[in-house]
Amino acid sequence: MTLIEKLENNERLSLEDGIALYDLDLFTLGQYANKRRRALHGNKVFFNVNRHINPTNICKDVCKFCAFSANRKNPNPYTMSHEEILSALENSLKHSAITEVHIVSAHNPATGLEWYLEVFSKIKERFPFLHVKALTAAEINFLATEYGLSFDEVIEKMIEHGVDSMPGGGAEIFDEAVREYICKGKVSSEEWLHIHELWHKRGKESNATMLFGHVEKREHRIDHMLRLRDLQDKTGGFNAFIPLVYQRDNNYLHVKDFLSSTEILKTFAISRLMLDNIDHIKAYWATSTINLALVAMEYGADDLDGTIEVESIQSAAGAKSAKGLGLQSILELIQTSGFTPVERDSLYNERKIY
Repeated sequence: MTLIEKLENNERLSLEDGIALYDLDLFTLGQYANKRRRALHGNKVFFNVNRHINPTNICKDVCKFCAFSANRKNPNPYTMSHEEILSALENSLKHSAITEVHIVSAHNPATGLEWYLEVFSKIKERFPFLHVKALTAAEINFLATEYGLSFDEVIEKMIEHGVDSMPGGGAEIFDEAVREYICKGKVSSEEWLHIHELWHKRGKESNATMLFGHVEKREHRIDHMLRLRDLQDKTGGFNAFIPLVYQRDNNYLHVKDFLSSTEILKTFAISRLMLDNIDHIKAYWATSTINLALVAMEYGADDLDGTIEVESIQSAAGAKSAKGLGLQSILELIQTSGFTPVERDSLYNERKIY
């Protein structure tokens, strides 16, 4: 059976198929990805009203692609107090009806596990209606190692203190040779997948990411997708896949050839075609730019993430995302692109169709 026949018949694609998809022209790829996306979601583009908080940028790891960590090219170390975090949320709620707080941080030995658990409890106590999405698998691995705990013990404590779902960060690229070069010492690919599997076994959901456009090859991207697809077959716990476009400023990777828009859109389209068991493909506008994220809605993606409000990690590396996007802006951008905006909650339940 040819690749086109497989696409026509919605056959499950192999590693070789995935690599071959990159050789198709953008229009053909877009056609098949869009068909698949519309079969799942029609004309809808999803977003949520959320607030990102990055409590500290002091990190014991030294990932070459990172511009956020104060241990590298960022000369301004900081750690927020619990009160600052709660005030930030209080402030957000005055201006917008956020439904989610998204907490991702550096691996700071000085803040520690109890510091996180306490702030999760305080958030739930003061804002019981907020969905807490917090701690990547990389952070869980760091905290488990730091405190001599099992992954399951850290997960148990997270759930006890009010964490509702897990973000997908820290996955980077699963290929171990690439990982060794770009983020040596960080959570391994096997550990990352194992932590998400443990989380899913608790009946909880998470996202999955892939950082692309640095030193990886196309086959590494497809391998990454297939490992996620295999775990999803077992657990069904991933609600979205997020291809993150590598940001080029203020880091130590020294990448000279940056991806074209065509390569980025192809990767979104291929994600939709390879990941037949993950419902949502998110074009996280903070890494792809809002304009390209909107184009990606025609190439298999169906979600933009959200309003974000304050974004520190990608913007440290050059992304134009530091101040987030207003609700009205998101609605207008989606509508003028010819789609129907749908505000969702963190687990993709539809809250409002505009």
